[in-house]
Amino acid sequence: MSADPKPAQKLPLSVVIVARNEEKNIRECLLSVGFAEEIVLVDDNSTDATPEIAKSLGAKVFRRAMAGDWGAQQTFAIEQATQPWILLLDCDERITPALAGEIRERVLSGEKFAYAIKRINHFKGIRVNHGVLRPDFVPRLMEKEGSRVEGFVHPKIIFKAPLKRLREPMLHFTYEKWGAYLNKLEKYTRLAAEKAFEEGKRATFFRDIVFRPAFAFFKMYVLQGGFLDGKIGWILSVNHYFYTEMKYVRLYFLAREREAESTK
Repeated sequence: MSADPKPAQKLPLSVVIVARNEEKNIRECLLSVGFAEEIVLVDDNSTDATPEIAKSLGAKVFRRAMAGDWGAQQTFAIEQATQPWILLLDCDERITPALAGEIRERVLSGEKFAYAIKRINHFKGIRVNHGVLRPDFVPRLMEKEGSRVEGFVHPKIIFKAPLKRLREPMLHFTYEKWGAYLNKLEKYTRLAAEKAFEEGKRATFFRDIVFRPAFAFFKMYVLQGGFLDGKIGWILSVNHYFYTEMKYVRLYFLAREREAESTK
């Protein structure tokens, strides 16, 4: 009887995660990255069992308030990593066995590149192939040295090496709960409006509140092929309409509020 094969050697890789109240996602997420030498999770003062579950699966858990600054939180998490390579991961993402194998090849190859990974997005458990949540490439695998994240609303990942794409995709199970979707809609439209205002941008009623949301819907549903996804394509395109409208409505009234304050 042949002996069982030895388990594959852990990669010199730190999986870097930021989390808050992700007890329904964190276990499957961490189980998908068992090939990594280290898992670093920075917890934004969760009120559920997220930290305990992460610790039970071998993660190093750090508590730190995000305070609305996603970029600073991810950068802090990167700084806690001890391995030469890092893999940035969200709690609602999963690394497939095929992708894990490709990550192993790239990390052990000695090549000096950063790598973007294609995400296959799911909304309420339904795979989305077009429109708002069509598959997208995101930079996630890179050397730790020289890497950081900047920005509040749409953070930018900074890295020093040239960027390549991996072949194998990862799975992204976004917005399983409507409450999480609505909370993110509220937060992101507020932050986007505040950022635009600070950059000197202003909203006009017809251009930005009437026409821009309508075009946003048309772009996602027709030009980006959202209609090919059937009912979920319509739902997501309508949601994108309201996201765009809310963002510019908030900017429109923020400018009025600040103007009123300045005249007092």
